[in-house]
Amino acid sequence: MTAPSIRLHVEDTGGTGRPVILIHGWPLSAEAWKAQVPVLRDAGYRVISYDRRGFGRSEKPAEGFDYDTLAADLASIIDARDLRDVTLVGFSMGGGEVARYIANHGQDRLHSVVFAAAVPPYLLKTDDNPNGPLSQENADAMREGLQANRETFFEGFTRDFFSANGQLMVTEETRQAAIALCHQSDPRAALGCMQAFATTDFRADLDKVSVPTLVLHGDSDATVPLEGSGARAHKAIEGSELVVLKNAPHGCNTSHTDDFNLALLNFLKK
Repeated sequence: MTAPSIRLHVEDTGGTGRPVILIHGWPLSAEAWKAQVPVLRDAGYRVISYDRRGFGRSEKPAEGFDYDTLAADLASIIDARDLRDVTLVGFSMGGGEVARYIANHGQDRLHSVVFAAAVPPYLLKTDDNPNGPLSQENADAMREGLQANRETFFEGFTRDFFSANGQLMVTEETRQAAIALCHQSDPRAALGCMQAFATTDFRADLDKVSVPTLVLHGDSDATVPLEGSGARAHKAIEGSELVVLKNAPHGCNTSHTDDFNLALLNFLKK
């Protein structure tokens, strides 16, 4: 078994149901899954969620924010509990952990995977990735904005996160709760993981995915656009299923909870 290299805050509903591991987006925590955990638990699944290293209630080390290390953290949770027949659900940045886990640790313990509003195959626009939705200029602006003033950055980030076509799709109370989660992130972790999700190429990782796969994405995602991410991941993974949520922003698991949960439950039955 693999022992965690650091202390991770893990929440586990227990039970004998098939394990479903929920991997949160940046820069939030497992609390971002509160609209999914009870629904999945009540449907009979063993639901496990955790705070990524440097975020929420997990230990906040000075390093280890590359995807190889983050995938090893996920593997340590799976191995420590000897989980099998697992479904991994990676939201946004968490989709990168799903892809890299498969590339580095294989699929023997997996039943299926879900890429929800996820960053693969490769966000950064480069000469050999012309369809990447994130320009170097915008990546630099994000990093500089976060370094300059976290409060101002998270204010703008959460508005984009929960907005579709310029319209906020959640209550202001919900957005403020998300801002509070953002501020739980360690500054080093927030910057390190921003660098990781912006610049990591998952194209070769997706080539190794052969378990049943759901790609779940909002059609109005301004943070990780469908055309440059989810649609490409669906095309890259043979036999994958694509569900597009109408008028849904990046934070679609919160703004479009019923539709998101229904798509997830329908897939988990397979």
